[in-house]
Amino acid sequence: MRLFLPVRNKGFTLIELLIVVAVIGILASIAYPGYTEHIKKAQRTEIVGLLAETAQKLERHYSRSGQYSDTQTVVTPVPAGNDYYSLSATRDEQDFTLTAVRKTGALMAGDKCGDFVLTHTGARSNPDISTDVTVQSCWGR
Repeated sequence: MRLFLPVRNKGFTLIELLIVVAVIGILASIAYPGYTEHIKKAQRTEIVGLLAETAQKLERHYSRSGQYSDTQTVVTPVPAGNDYYSLSATRDEQDFTLTAVRKTGALMAGDKCGDFVLTHTGARSNPDISTDVTVQSCWGR
């Protein structure tokens, strides 16, 4: 005598798969903006550090030569920036202004903090900052 047991299919139904895909999609749509903002904050921190480091180099240059602009004996190059910001310096004998401008087409192109400016007095500013943030929050203070 042979007994036939009912065959049970093991696996997922299409509805179960669709539910899982929908849940993953909802979680991703919630998490992605937070992740992107975290990456932008890290890039802002990096450019603020690069501006501070460059300002320190220019202060050392001033200590050695008595001016911020390059001399024949002492030259202090300014870095070009990073993947998201272009760094430039305006220097003369008694002052300098460092400017970090967002690169077009990069992740930071539409950033709410805009561009960064640091002067020889230590004044920090963001000329094209969004109205919902402060200069202190953009500079990490």
